[in-house]
Amino acid sequence: MVRIMLICLIFMSLRVTGYNQGTAPEEEKLSLLFIGDIMGHDSQIWSAEDLKTGTYDYNDVFMYVKPLISDADIAIANLEVTLAGPPYKGYPLFSSPAALAYACRNAGIDCLVTANNHAADRGKAGITGTINRLDSLGMLHTGTFADQASKDSCNPLIINKSGFSVALFNYTYGTNGIRVPDPVKINMLDKNMIAADIEKTKGENPDLIVLFLHWGNEYDTIPSGIQAELADYFFSRGADLIIGSHPHVLQKMIWLKDGTS
Repeated sequence: MVRIMLICLIFMSLRVTGYNQGTAPEEEKLSLLFIGDIMGHDSQIWSAEDLKTGTYDYNDVFMYVKPLISDADIAIANLEVTLAGPPYKGYPLFSSPAALAYACRNAGIDCLVTANNHAADRGKAGITGTINRLDSLGMLHTGTFADQASKDSCNPLIINKSGFSVALFNYTYGTNGIRVPDPVKINMLDKNMIAADIEKTKGENPDLIVLFLHWGNEYDTIPSGIQAELADYFFSRGADLIIGSHPHVLQKMIWLKDGTS
């Protein structure tokens, strides 16, 4: 059996091909699509509002990318707002209508990562409100947790699709100095903790270990030295794929050979 991993920009495809004597090759394929920061500034909130009904609709935001997103087996994005309820506000303390998450689901996004520097913008209510809203929509999510027990039971998030098992971790460099109140938990970008998480997960033999890291410098198209150092370390510990968010611009993709293919 041959395993091939193809990565192109935000789109990744996993293929498994099996050869049986006397039969044509059988191929199993899993495609992954990654999306960066989904945010909600004041102007975006206002543009989604229907002043007559007081409701919100973000579906048209995804109109032109929905076919691409929906075509992926698993689409994962960074939700960089809280769903804390009204009053809805943008920068610096984000809280968006739940209609934004609803539109994400309608566009074909399967999973939202929630550990980022705005995760604690609205305190405990914002963290738990976001978790509860996503649960009510049936959306997969990881990065923030209601308590330690919740984190222990679903970190990493294991996504099983088309015969593949994907282990997804999400961490952030910080929360803009806002204290994370007990009992909620946010995965912080701690080198030793991430290495331990990877090591533990390797024992479960997933097909892929993915780190979705909120890191780097805003608007910098070149990864920092710290990013490069951490990436090399996490790959050496067993991570298969690292996806970054936070800079709001594209940074280069780096392909490392591990000698397995």
